Amino acid sequence: MFGLFGKNKPVKIRSRNENKKYGVAAKDVKELLKKGCTLLQLPSPGAHVCLYSDGTTVTEEFFQTLPDHTELVLLCRDQTWSGVVCDIGQLLKTDRYADGLIEAAKGLLSDEKSPQRRKILTDLLLNLEDRSELESREEHEEWFKGVDARFKTKSAYMKFNCEGRMRGYMKEVHGATKTIQKAKVREEFLKTSKSLSEMLKTAKNNGCYFDRTEKERLCTREGWFTCQGSYEQKVCQSLHSINPYGSRESRIVFSTWNLDHRIEKKRTIIPALLEALQNHKSSDINLNYFYGLLFTWENLKLVHIVCHKKGAHNLLCDAKKIFRKASDTNKAKQNVKGKKRRLV
Repeated sequence: MFGLFGKNKPVKIRSRNENKKYGVAAKDVKELLKKGCTLLQLPSPGAHVCLYSDGTTVTEEFFQTLPDHTELVLLCRDQTWSGVVCDIGQLLKTDRYADGLIEAAKGLLSDEKSPQRRKILTDLLLNLEDRSELESREEHEEWFKGVDARFKTKSAYMKFNCEGRMRGYMKEVHGATKTIQKAKVREEFLKTSKSLSEMLKTAKNNGCYFDRTEKERLCTREGWFTCQGSYEQKVCQSLHSINPYGSRESRIVFSTWNLDHRIEKKRTIIPALLEALQNHKSSDINLNYFYGLLFTWENLKLVHIVCHKKGAHNLLCDAKKIFRKASDTNKAKQNVKGKKRRLV
């Protein structure tokens, strides 16, 4: 309609590699390409234009139907545009310290009224301003706000954080002693609990799981953790991830992530251990099996709080692994006898 009466149609145009948009008025695609190439300093041979939203090629006929101020992308001969997803791809390739992008996001956030878009912009800024490569308190003092002064590095604090969780599990095991009525069973349980505690101390409370400088870490070298999904899933369906090394906010949010026992600690593991000791000695128990269930990735999964299912897991301990094999028991007895002979 505009073309038929020789009227110019106002549109917004940008190049593929720049975010800045320019207002251009043209009566047809030919004129738009001429003006756009001059404005954006792009070669005109082979140039073409498409919709910013989904990459649809804009023909002469289609151009006449476009609403005023439609957003378009001007492309060179060999360039393509698949829509908004291209901008997302460009953003992911952007240096996270690109000051221009950070300032632009802050500017948008200051004027944005929509709670949904404010949330998106806030999350974007949180990731753009990531400082995960900084490690010491001197380098990133903001990260350490609320953290005891004895911790000088992020890794040291994260290691301590994991150790605290493991010690908490051990405390729950030891606390089950109060529920035992029979003195002999209580005595054997205390021996078992003490042995498990010694094993955990030897492993330095498995604090390495959260320490990005360790080989046995659960995160990447940069500090990224990925949710492993609920106990019955192989992977997290929502693809949750977080880098608590990046910012103070991420560190605090990470504290809500759970180390979830697939075979449950309170409902299953500790009761199974108590039951096994009703008619057996602590020396008969397969400590390695119970240690693995309580304190290692053999049975633990790191999960986002949303993926943590608190209902009964309905998974049982393996009855074949609860007790030590006869050969292991005999070896243990021989070792004890050997020690006694050396003492004599």
